[in-house]
This record gives sequence, C-alpha cells and structure tokens, in this order.
Amino acid sequence: MPLWKKNLIIVWLGSFLTAASMSLVLPFLPLFIEELGVHDPDDVVTWSAIAFGATFLVAAFVSPLWGRLADQKGRKLMLIRASLGMATVMTLISFVQDIYQLVGLRLLMGAVSGFISAGITLVASQTPKEKSGWALGTLSTGGITGGLLGPLIGGLLADWVGLRSVFLFTGSALFLTFLITLVFVKEDFVPVAREKLDSTKSIIRSLRHPQLILSLFVTTFLITFSTQSIGPLLTLYVRELNPYTTSLAFLAGIVASAPGVAALISAPRLGQWSDRFGAERILFWALIVYSALLIPQAFVTSTTQLVFLRFGLGFATAALLPSVQSLLRQHTPSFATGRIFSYNQSAQFMGNLLGPLFGSQIVVHFGFSALFVVTGLIMLMNAFLEKSNVRSLVAKPK
Repeated sequence: MPLWKKNLIIVWLGSFLTAASMSLVLPFLPLFIEELGVHDPDDVVTWSAIAFGATFLVAAFVSPLWGRLADQKGRKLMLIRASLGMATVMTLISFVQDIYQLVGLRLLMGAVSGFISAGITLVASQTPKEKSGWALGTLSTGGITGGLLGPLIGGLLADWVGLRSVFLFTGSALFLTFLITLVFVKEDFVPVAREKLDSTKSIIRSLRHPQLILSLFVTTFLITFSTQSIGPLLTLYVRELNPYTTSLAFLAGIVASAPGVAALISAPRLGQWSDRFGAERILFWALIVYSALLIPQAFVTSTTQLVFLRFGLGFATAALLPSVQSLLRQHTPSFATGRIFSYNQSAQFMGNLLGPLFGSQIVVHFGFSALFVVTGLIMLMNAFLEKSNVRSLVAKPK
C-alpha cells in the first residue's frame, strides 16, 4: 500500500477522534455557560457566541504561522502539536469556575488547535492530484463520523455524569489522538531552510490562477460563516421547540448528528464525482441544495421536522469544503501547499468566528426563524459567486 493511503487511514482515525472529542462539548456549550452562572437567555446566547468564536479569533491569525512551519518542518509535527495542545486545554476547561476562565481557555485553544486542517494538508500534499477528490472526500468522513457520534455520546454523558466529566473524557480522547499520530503517521519530508521559503507575494505570483485561489478563500469564509451562525445555537432552538423536555441534551445531540449521517453516506461518492465531473460543479450544486434545505428550517414546528431537514442538509454538507480543498490542491504548487491551505484555514476560522456573533445577534433581535432565512440566502449568494468567480476559471474535466 502506498504511503499516502497508509497515512490517509491513520489521519482519518485521528480526525475521527478529534471531531468526536470537539463535538462532544460544543453543542452543549450554552448549557455549560448556564452552569457557570449566566442565566439571562439573551446573555446565554451572547456568551455562547463569544466562547465559541474566541477559539477561531486566535486560530485565524496563527494558522498562517503553522502553515509556514508545516512547509518548513513537516506536516506531522503540526499534527502532534495540535493534538497534544488540544488535549491539555480541553482537560483544563473541566476545572473552570466562571465564564471568563472559559473564554480565556477557548482563546488558548485557538492557538494550539488545527489537527484536522493539518491532516488535510498532509493528505493533500501526498495524494496524486487525480485522486485528490476521492482522498479528501474519504478523509472528511472521519470528521463527519466523529461529529455524528460525538453529540450522541456527549448528550448521554451530559445527562448521566454532568458536563464537566464530558470535558475530561474529551481531553483523554484527544490525548489518544496524539499517541496514534506520534507512533503511526509517516512522512517523507525534506525540510526547507527558512531563507529558502518564498514570501507570500512570491507564492501568489507563482499560482496559475491566483484569482481562483482568492475566490475559493471567499467561498470558504461564506460557507463557514453561514453554517456556524446556526450550529452553536441549535441547542437553544431545540429547547424552543421542546420547552418542557427533560432530555434536552440528548435531543440536541440527535439534531446536531443528523447531517453527519447523510454526509457519512455520501462523502466518498461525492469525492469520486468531484474527480470525474469537476469539483467546481459539485460545489455549485451543493450550495444550491444546502440553501434550499436550510431556509425551510425556519418554519418547522417539531424536532422531527428539524431532524428530517438537517439530515437532507448533510448530503450537501459532504461536498462543500472537500470540493474547495480539491480545487486548491489541483491549482497549488506542492512547495506552497501548507501555506495556501493555512490561508484557506484562516478564512474558515474567520467564518467560524464571525458566524456565531452574527447568528447570536440575529436571534436576539429577530428570532431563530430569521436566522435560518438569512443564512440560507447567504449560501444561495455564495453559489452564484462561486459560479461566476470560480467555475469560469477552472478548465472543464476532460
């Protein structure tokens, strides 16, 4: 078996454990904030957005640094750094006593995180370009599967043993990720001297389609901005639909996991279609379908309806970022893969940061229904932005 396939398997497992660990706690962050003494509903929404976005504020600025180090020192080192750092911070979160300590550690999490993005860079740099769609689509199922099982496990643990124990469990799983990466990931990497690293301007000039790369950064930002404006607040929406439930964490876990089931089923096939028909086509239609299924969620009257729509949403979700990553891989020289992917990751982190802040304010002032409609329209706009700025620049598949 070639090295890139072996590493794909190991990084898939690491991505699964990382995504499962993170999704164990993020859907229930509002409940943990209430446990820390914040009780006003509007304050809970606002602090949830701040605590969620704090990680991505720092990550957006440090990601290019990690990308440069990845090109200079190797991608495996970034995987080791991220997994050990996240394990440490997540364990410390279990001991916080107030909202300010939580936000402080979430900021620190942003400085050390990035396992999945580093894994994507490693796989993308080693995989033959003609197989990049399949490999990245397959890799995404690791995160999808972890994201699917994480909320369900987290919901059960939160109801049975409390939220603080969930953070301890998460830290342990991330430490296991560190050990697996340290022992099993192999990389044939030739270090590049610092003085030989090209500047950002030189890298941009070396690109065949710099406008394409920049437009993909914008597309990544809008995708994550839209999805994360809703994700951190889903638990509160489920509570609005079920005001008298005694199993809120479990119901929220089902809702959060529903897209993952569909994405897990469809991601490898969508990756193959990306290699066959062109990633730009798959990306465009995925954005259209996503928008068409997101807007009706504003008008649901039961959790069952919400789960059904979010399940359908998962088929589109499976194609979004893997398609962008495949396009980046196809049009980026190998010596700059780490940095180009880190810039794209910064765009994703900025979407993760600004999306929750935007979503929380829409909910506070206009309600949840308005949030689903507005974000659905943003995704629709993104589809046609992609079509005009990206598709015309990409050669059609032969």
